[in-house]
Amino acid sequence: MTSIANLPDLIPYKEIEDAREKIKGHVLQIPLVPLNIDWPHGKIYLKLENLQPIGCFKLRGACNAIACMEESEMKQGVYTASAGNFAQGLAYCTKKFGIPCDVFVPDHAPSAKVDSVHRLGGEIHKITFDDWWEIIKSHRYNGMNGKFIHPVSDRSVIAGNGTAGLEIYEDLPDVDAVIVPYGGGGFSCGIASALHHVKPTCKVFASEVETAAPLSASFKEGKPTTCPYTASFVDGIGGKSVLEEMWPMVKHLLSDSLVVTLRETADALKLLAEKNHVIAEGAGASSVAAALSGKAGNGNIVCVISGGNIDTPKLVDILQGNIP
Repeated sequence: MTSIANLPDLIPYKEIEDAREKIKGHVLQIPLVPLNIDWPHGKIYLKLENLQPIGCFKLRGACNAIACMEESEMKQGVYTASAGNFAQGLAYCTKKFGIPCDVFVPDHAPSAKVDSVHRLGGEIHKITFDDWWEIIKSHRYNGMNGKFIHPVSDRSVIAGNGTAGLEIYEDLPDVDAVIVPYGGGGFSCGIASALHHVKPTCKVFASEVETAAPLSASFKEGKPTTCPYTASFVDGIGGKSVLEEMWPMVKHLLSDSLVVTLRETADALKLLAEKNHVIAEGAGASSVAAALSGKAGNGNIVCVISGGNIDTPKLVDILQGNIP
């Protein structure tokens, strides 16, 4: 189990560089792409993690977590709790290494993600959102054997996620701000750790949606805070609260949480499809919605498109101008 004491205020540069070597050949290094619109406040760039083999960034952290395991640990198998994206990353990696993989998903997890995990060989266990969230908080599920790999606060996962931050800086040294969809903080803090080392003046913002914005509430209160949660088509981010073990790192590294509406997120998703021919899921589009709102400021803004795993009926509904 990962404890608060095992997480520093930021991940050391060497751990992120080591992670880059370990995941090389398994994870794509995708160059930044400009958003094809005229934006009067500067230029918006897209970090297209939806183009990874599993359709999201989670492959970075999952791959590094597996690479950091001892061979004796691998024989016992691994398990995780995930809304779908980290589960895909872990199942993708465990299939390559022949490692048993169990995945607990909330009962509202989209079928596109769950089906992908199943195809990759992961054993699916559907449970209620409350029970799923309890695993996220406690880092365990009674009766399960093998190593639990936390999708957010595992140090090796955060280091793997940080490799995206190094790539952003190398592609755009003049980056002014980066917006990262906020699920639990592992991706945003990984990217922010990397940028803190190479471009400390760059601000890193989280993006959240109005239906689940615990980080925004926590920043306002100055401590991890519980907030109302309503399930929506934005299923890859949002929870009931900020994880306590992540809070020291989050408050040290992130500038703020930019909260957007479901309408703004759906419009951003539609814009990505029409202007850049990019299919994003709701979470991935939230960063673009936040940038277009102007809340991240002016200049060179990078929006991380965290994933593109969205059920087809929801995508069609959004392209028709609706909110699923």
